[in-house]
Amino acid sequence: HTSKMTLDKLKQLKWEILLHPPYSPDIAPSDYHLFRSLQNDLNGKNFDSVEAIKNHITAFFDAKPRDFFKRGIHTLVKRWKMIVENGGEYII
Repeated sequence: HTSKMTLDKLKQLKWEILLHPPYSPDIAPSDYHLFRSLQNDLNGKNFDSVEAIKNHITAFFDAKPRDFFKRGIHTLVKRWKMIVENGGEYII
């Protein structure tokens, strides 16, 4: 699902919209840079309240340098290119 504002901006920039399946194991959100890093951070931790979880996750994201997010976005582009070059085949 894409908002009208996003679609309008993509059209203005003359960017091609690439369709993708709703779930593909090689590009699943859980495999993305951000979630893998968060999972590693949460491994072995226990929380006694929802508030403690929220505070920990907020601190986790606040501590990340800006290039962490930029690197993650660039990784997606490389991954998508590999998928296209492999004809949509699963990447191990």
